[in-house]
Amino acid sequence: MFKAYLTKLIDGAHLSAEEAEKAMDLMMNGQVTSSQIASFISILRFRGETSDEMLGFTKAMRGHMKPITYEHPHLIDTCGTGGDGASTFNISTASAIVAASGGAKVAKHGNRAVSSSSGSADVLEQLHLPVQQTLEEATENLQSKGMSFLFAPIYHEAMKHAVAPRKEIGFRTIFNLLGPLANPVRCKKQVIGVFSSDYAFKMAEVLNELGSEHVLIVSGYDGLDEITITGKTHVVEVKKGMITSYTIAPEDFGLESGGLEDIQVSNSIQSAQLIKQIFQNRATGSAKNIVCLNAGAALYVSGIADTIYKGVELATQLIETNKPYELLQLMKKVGMSEHVN
Repeated sequence: MFKAYLTKLIDGAHLSAEEAEKAMDLMMNGQVTSSQIASFISILRFRGETSDEMLGFTKAMRGHMKPITYEHPHLIDTCGTGGDGASTFNISTASAIVAASGGAKVAKHGNRAVSSSSGSADVLEQLHLPVQQTLEEATENLQSKGMSFLFAPIYHEAMKHAVAPRKEIGFRTIFNLLGPLANPVRCKKQVIGVFSSDYAFKMAEVLNELGSEHVLIVSGYDGLDEITITGKTHVVEVKKGMITSYTIAPEDFGLESGGLEDIQVSNSIQSAQLIKQIFQNRATGSAKNIVCLNAGAALYVSGIADTIYKGVELATQLIETNKPYELLQLMKKVGMSEHVN
């Protein structure tokens, strides 16, 4: 059956949502070889995935994942697709901690680096935060501390069959896009960074179809899968069944534009160091500003702030009063010593 789907893609045809769901089911059930998976995701990357295909893939992933039952009016996720090749520090992870310090409940879904210099799991380990938690621990941390990291391999065990092909080909694939669409808590409020505005619209259609309440899908004009500090960012907003799009820039929120080099790192150690500097008010300029921008968007989506502008103001106040740093200390693994300066 999978060969039929593969042949269809080779012939230039698209899969229906139902066919895509069945194809992903076969992959996740271990009924497809590594070379077939590599071929499948490479062809999709070459010609581009349709929203119907993404919908089917997402339904399959959600059907196979271990879900967490947790509800809260301010429950959100901040997750980037990765694959932008920009080697920036972990902006969405830093923004998640800021938003949580402001009252949001953040179910941060993520993984180790596949196509980037530092994955969210990598930097959180450098910050001594728990990564491989049980479902019970994740739920407890959401409730008591406002944030949990949902380590993708724990909740998406069936994805193990795609790990080797993804690493071997090394470039971004459909799986980069699917991660933010398959949060184990099924967050209906999200800020999703994506490397292309073309994919932003497709992801918006998928999330709208699946019943999301309020989502911002952001892609910087510079290719960053975040709200960028270097200039304009394209935003696709899903809210109450409607999809709209617009453009924002740092100056819209009283912040100066900066250079990409100001937010780039080589590895997770440097990323963790920069995040701590921001939270300790020892980093200013672009690094702090880009966190304020993205955390502000998260606070807006959560419902804590009425607008992105007010969210950015609140995020700035939180950082300047050391709230994210206090939360960082609270969330640390018990018994682990400090070594990231």
